[in-house]
Amino acid sequence: MTKTLIKAPFKADHVGSFLRPERLKRARLQKQNGEISAEQLRLIENEEIIRLVKKQKEVGLQAVTDGELRRAWWHFDFLSGLEGVEFIETEKGLQFNGVETRAHGVKVTGKIDFDNHPMLEDYKFLHSIAGDHVAKFTIPSPNMLIARGQGIGEVYDSHEEFVGDLIHAYQKAVQAFYNAGCRYLQLDDTSWASLFSEQGRDKLKKDGHDPETIAQTYARAINESIVNKPEDMVITMHICRGNFQSTYTSSGGYDAASEIIFGGLQVDGLFLEFDDERSGGFEPLRHVKRDDIQIVLGLITSKFGKLEDPEKIKARIKEANQYVSLDQLCLSPQCGFASTEEGNRLTDEQQWDKVRHVIRIANDVWQ
Repeated sequence: MTKTLIKAPFKADHVGSFLRPERLKRARLQKQNGEISAEQLRLIENEEIIRLVKKQKEVGLQAVTDGELRRAWWHFDFLSGLEGVEFIETEKGLQFNGVETRAHGVKVTGKIDFDNHPMLEDYKFLHSIAGDHVAKFTIPSPNMLIARGQGIGEVYDSHEEFVGDLIHAYQKAVQAFYNAGCRYLQLDDTSWASLFSEQGRDKLKKDGHDPETIAQTYARAINESIVNKPEDMVITMHICRGNFQSTYTSSGGYDAASEIIFGGLQVDGLFLEFDDERSGGFEPLRHVKRDDIQIVLGLITSKFGKLEDPEKIKARIKEANQYVSLDQLCLSPQCGFASTEEGNRLTDEQQWDKVRHVIRIANDVWQ
């Protein structure tokens, strides 16, 4: 029997997260205050996800997500569901440009493994309501535990042993999501951004790390995690410079890590931020050597509501086309609309206008 290959990522695609509805925010507070049960909260989440998926279909998206509506964080919720990882309160939050997040993190407390992860049920629910559309699921890249995990040295004698267990856990995760029906999985990753600027690389060196070695470790973690993926499963990666309440953590183009990202990663597609000058130019795309990888240009910002001039976006796509064939290019917002439950600073209406904007421009370019 021939396996059907989906054509994701799509010419008009999206990163995955959407603004949390007010009803859901209220329900989360009620659960926190003991006013409703976990079961009652889940029913409300289900109803809001059904509504969200219907809206994604109505605006014309081909891939639908659950908007990460069940999560507080884009990464900590998944990572703390791994065996040997716990969600913790920290002394301070993550520092963004002019704002700090809530003081949360993850700590390695035992050997890393993947077993009965709660998000498998989250995917199954999305799959059950996707219908004829492709159900896309987003999880943090393994690199996020390498970059953010505390207490690793208290459990593991060597970093090599830790990375090995992490890769094995992700291999099991890929197969488990596939077995649940997932054919479009996205790895979200902000760790690469530490390599993009001199400031970021200097900080790594100050902390005793060699940037080139870290880049090799990140690439290995990605490639070995997905090495056994079934041929009819698409795995993409979104590389982000931070997305919290419409601000960011880092700047810098892809140049410093471009050869390993564009020439060394074995993912099926890359979602890349290119929405402002912080992301640099398209020149690093010259390192794309494969004709079977899709490059999704994040030219439409998800941070603010104002719509970009469509002709300028088309001109930028044409500019990127100097380095990568048009057949291999796609368009999306540069990030999700709510990487954390707080969400970016735009309205629900502006969010959907952005998605429609992506679809209209993509239809004009790839008609």
